Amino acid sequence: MKFLVWLLGLFSLAVALKLAAHNPGYLLLVYSPYRIEISLTLFLLTLLALFVLGYFAVRLALSAIRLPSYVRQFRIERARSKGRSAMMEALDAFFEGRYAMAEKAAVRAMDLGESSGLNPVIAARAAHELHEFDRRDAYLATAENRSAGVSTMRLMAQAKFNLDQHQPQAALQSLKELRESGVKGHVGALHLELRAQQQARNWDAVLEIVDQLKKRSAMDEAAAAQIRQQAWLEKIRAHTLDAPALLTIWKSTPSEFRKRPKVVAAAARAFIHQGDCHSAKQIITDKLNAEWNSDLIMLYGECLTGEAGKNHIEQAERWLKQHPDDAGLLLVLGKLCLHQELWSKAQNYLDASNSIAPSSAAYTALGHLSEKLQQPNEAFKYFQKAMALAQG
Repeated sequence: MKFLVWLLGLFSLAVALKLAAHNPGYLLLVYSPYRIEISLTLFLLTLLALFVLGYFAVRLALSAIRLPSYVRQFRIERARSKGRSAMMEALDAFFEGRYAMAEKAAVRAMDLGESSGLNPVIAARAAHELHEFDRRDAYLATAENRSAGVSTMRLMAQAKFNLDQHQPQAALQSLKELRESGVKGHVGALHLELRAQQQARNWDAVLEIVDQLKKRSAMDEAAAAQIRQQAWLEKIRAHTLDAPALLTIWKSTPSEFRKRPKVVAAAARAFIHQGDCHSAKQIITDKLNAEWNSDLIMLYGECLTGEAGKNHIEQAERWLKQHPDDAGLLLVLGKLCLHQELWSKAQNYLDASNSIAPSSAAYTALGHLSEKLQQPNEAFKYFQKAMALAQG
C-alpha cells in the first residue's frame, strides 16, 4: 500500500513539474530604479528553497539553544546508567561472597547519584561481613528517613546485625520499630524475632513465634519440633531450683515432648537436683516401660537418698529380664544393691557390668563395696582401675 502511495506521489510531482515548465507566466519586481523580471516557476522554486533553508536554520538555532540542557541531561543519564551498573555489580559481588568489592561498588553507585535505598543497605551488609562496624553504621544512617521500603530493609538489616553480635534486645527493638511502621506479619521479620527470642531466652515467646510460622507454612515440621523441644528443655532447666514451678511446667509440657528421652532426662535431673527422687524415678520408669533407653537407666541409679528400696531393685530386675546385656542397667542394679547393703548381689551385678563394658563408675562402686567389706587392698586396686579408665 505504501509503495502505491509513493508511486502516485512521484507521478503527481512529475505532472506538476511538466506543467510548471510550460507555464508562460512571469513575475515582475520593480524597485526604482531597479527592475527584475523572472519566470513564475523559478520564483516559486526559489521561494520553496528559501522556506526549506529557513526551516533548517531555525531547527539548527533551536538545537544550539537547547545544547547545554541536552548535554547536562546526557551527563545525568550517563551517570545514572553508571550508577545502576555499579549497583548491579555490588549485588553480584555480595551474593558471590566478595564483600570488599560489593562495598566499593555500592559506594561508587551512591557517589554517581544512584538514589536507590538498596545501595547503603548493600554497603552496610558487606561492611558487616567484613567486621567493619563503624562503616556499617555510617552506611545505615544514610538510609534513614527514606521511603517505607528502604526503612524496612534498614530495620531488617539492623536486626540481623544485632543478632550476629548477640544483642537480642537491640534486635527486638528494631523489629518493634518495624511493626510500628506498619509492617506486620512479615515472615522474614518473624524468623529474625525467633532468633532474638532464643538469644534472649524468652522461651514462651519462642513457642508463640513457632506457632505463627507454622500457621504461615514458613517452617517445616521437623525444624519446628526441634525448636519446641529445645524451648521446653530450657524452661525445665530454668526452674531447677523452683520445685512448684518445675512441677507445673512438667505437667504443662505437651505429651509429645514428655515422651522424648532428652526432655525426660532433663526433667529427671531437675527433680533429682531438688531431692525429689520419687518424681524423678516415676517419670523415668514410665518412659522406660514405654520405650527402652540406656541413657535414662543411668539416671535411675543416681538418686539413692532414702528412695532406693527393694521395689526399685525389683523394677530394675524386671527390666534386666528384657535387657540382660545392658551394662548400664547392671551398673544401676549394682549401685542399688550396694545402697541396700546387699553385698553379694552388688558384687555380681557390678562384675557383670564390667564384663560387658568396663567403666570407671562400676570400678568405683566396687571400690566402695570393698571398703564396706573391710578389704582396703581390693578397694585400692578397683580405684586404680577406675582412675585409669577415667584418664583413658
